[in-house]
Amino acid sequence: MPKRIAAVATALLLAGCNLAPTHVRPPLPVPADYPPEVEPGSEARKATEVGWREFFRDPRLQVLIASALENNRDLRVAVARIEEARGQYRIQDSARLPQLDVGGSVTRSRTPLGSIAGVGAGVGTGTGTGTGTGTGADAAPSAIELTQYRANLGVTAFELDFWGRVRNLSEAARLSFLSTIEAERAFRLSLIRDLATAYLTSRELAERIDLAERTLASRQEGLRIALLRMDAGVTSALDYRQAETLLTQAETELASLRNSRVQTRNLVRLLVGRPIVDEELPDASTLAEQGFVRDLGAGLPSTLLESRPDVIGAENRLRAARANIGAARAAFFPNISLTGSLGFASTELGDLVGNDGLAWSFGPSLNLSIFDWGERRGNLIVARARADIAVADYERTIQTAFREVSDALAGRRYLAEQIAAQERALVAQRSLAALARLRYENGVAQYIEVLDAERNLFSAEQALIALRRSELQNLVSLYVALGGGLTASRDSATSG
Repeated sequence: MPKRIAAVATALLLAGCNLAPTHVRPPLPVPADYPPEVEPGSEARKATEVGWREFFRDPRLQVLIASALENNRDLRVAVARIEEARGQYRIQDSARLPQLDVGGSVTRSRTPLGSIAGVGAGVGTGTGTGTGTGTGADAAPSAIELTQYRANLGVTAFELDFWGRVRNLSEAARLSFLSTIEAERAFRLSLIRDLATAYLTSRELAERIDLAERTLASRQEGLRIALLRMDAGVTSALDYRQAETLLTQAETELASLRNSRVQTRNLVRLLVGRPIVDEELPDASTLAEQGFVRDLGAGLPSTLLESRPDVIGAENRLRAARANIGAARAAFFPNISLTGSLGFASTELGDLVGNDGLAWSFGPSLNLSIFDWGERRGNLIVARARADIAVADYERTIQTAFREVSDALAGRRYLAEQIAAQERALVAQRSLAALARLRYENGVAQYIEVLDAERNLFSAEQALIALRRSELQNLVSLYVALGGGLTASRDSATSG
């Protein structure tokens, strides 16, 4: 009895053996804090606590994002890959438990007595389980006919996972499944960012087109007046041609903006994943009315490890690679499997179940490759190399996240300063254009001054609109870089 207890204890101890490396996060490959010139805003709101419906206030943009999360084809692929990974995990995890098979059979056989060793042709009649056949009443049977019924429950080659090979393969499959979930979450964030960027671009183009159309109408009137002045001999043809160049500048810019608007609308349709009818959508807000949440805090770079789905997914892939090392190491130890069956066998169906027909068998088997010409060693080298790749990928993902957040924080500060400066420049440019036209009308200056002033004013107005769009786009980038909007995006999805 003590020997049996010792054997069971040893088996349980071996069953808990795990040859995979212990998972330890690599050191943070970025500074402990963001650059001093940016403002993390650690006391502000966390992006992960702000749903995308709260962050984006534009009703039309909200409808477009919700539709994209439901209809985007690339997102559907990402969701399907989750189900694929889930199925792969279930397949691999099933190997940790014995596979039970139920079987039943009915066999009818006829065996000639002459083919049975020790039985001659002159065997007399007797009693037995078979049915004898002969040519006469006292003739010896020439064959035995049997009907045999079987029913059994069996376990085929169940691996006793003493070294943790099956457990590590199952863990690797589970972590790959989890990393696929994070990849889908990361894609949702990137989809929200790309759609919001395209939408903001469309709003910028709408405002710039409106400005160009108003400028074009004003310059058409200016050209008409210049023509009247030239015909009256007040001005020369030079002034008329210069006024004409102002008009063509506005016409060229307007055509370019309209072309960009068509391309942007096509991009929005692609991201949304279905046809868009503007009349069925809510009214769009202007750039000034977007009302994005601005008080987002970045915290410390270490918080990205828990908030960014791409970083979480990269760490899961690293853990999976380390689990595969454990499986590769376990291949150097004996593979012990168990095969067994329990059932009944009888020549009568009515007597099939019972102690008389009980049949069972079981037995372990051991397999250890002695010479494999380096196959197991090669598999271990591959597993270690893939773990090194996963470490580098994890660190690179963190570095990318750090750069994205740092860029967005810098943009939040310096784009605001740039807009303020551009607004002051626009005020000065408007005064300069008005003064140039006044000087021209009083005969103090040439029309070339008016031409330059009007051109610069138009460019300054267009630049201010573009800067406002850039600031809003940067806020979206910061929101996504900090991992915001995950809860709301999942709630809006129809699958996943």
